[in-house]
Amino acid sequence: MSENTPAALGERASRPHRAIVEGQELVLIGVIVALWVTLGFVAPTILEPSSVFAIFYGVAPIAIMGIAMTAIMCTAGIDVSVGSSLAVVMAVVALLLRDLQAGAFVAIVAAIVVGGLLGAVNASLIAFGRVPAMVCTFGTLNVFRFVALQVFGDSQIAGVPDTLGFVGGGVDAAFLGIPNAMWLAVVLAILAWFYMRDFATGRHIYAIGNDAEAARLAGVKVRRRIFWLYVAGGVAVGIAAVVSLGNGGLVQQNVGFGVEMSVIAACVIGGTSVVGGRGTVLGTMLGAILVGTVQAAVIHLHLPNQLTLLFVGVIIIITVGVDLARQARRKRS
Repeated sequence: MSENTPAALGERASRPHRAIVEGQELVLIGVIVALWVTLGFVAPTILEPSSVFAIFYGVAPIAIMGIAMTAIMCTAGIDVSVGSSLAVVMAVVALLLRDLQAGAFVAIVAAIVVGGLLGAVNASLIAFGRVPAMVCTFGTLNVFRFVALQVFGDSQIAGVPDTLGFVGGGVDAAFLGIPNAMWLAVVLAILAWFYMRDFATGRHIYAIGNDAEAARLAGVKVRRRIFWLYVAGGVAVGIAAVVSLGNGGLVQQNVGFGVEMSVIAACVIGGTSVVGGRGTVLGTMLGAILVGTVQAAVIHLHLPNQLTLLFVGVIIIITVGVDLARQARRKRS
């Protein structure tokens, strides 16, 4: 096989990611286990089935969006607009469910279509307009939030039926004590893991992150790959919105605020490099669980909610620092 074919380039880019579980993922598993054991002693209520269920239900939408964000960040991109996109999708679908009495199928399709269209806006500007991802998505973060507020009108959306309750937070929407929403995230993660690990086009994601120009010269359709990754990111937002609307009830105007930071935190903590070329969805899933555990710990220990931001921020700084040090060491060797 030629050294300059897309398949060869993807194969070389994937070699560091062939192990099923990598070093950072093993460390994360150990940290999560240690944290849960410790919390079991100092805050036993966190281990109650209802508490565990609530943690995993809260983790599910973050993990779903994190799966797509992992692929985007592996290309050295980022999408900080996911929180605002989530607000738009949830507002639109909530109105469909409440005012038009839409069924589950229509609501799911609408969520995916609206999310995909929002992702396509970012995708077009970044892939073909050559706008830097951070600049573009920071701009659309504000644009999408404005759109969401227009959809909401002057008030929050109340009285949303639980049509999507099969992926909601009810105890009957579970299998083996784990919410169906989390099982959905696991299935999506497995599919993404196989794609990024064993398919040539999936391995091209890593090649783009390592050196986009070299990937282009080797025949990889870089812009097309990037376009569809951001569209996939929008679709993931749509699926996360379906999960978040599972309980029905009330959708507030501030929905989605700060969600992008939780998603990016899950990716970074899970080992996704901020400079591209490295990351796995398994690591992101573990990162999402760690973030959800920290959030739950703050609540069960009756600590100020602001400490969640502090703890997650410290973890991110440490993780990014270790990643940058690793990158610098590789360049020197």
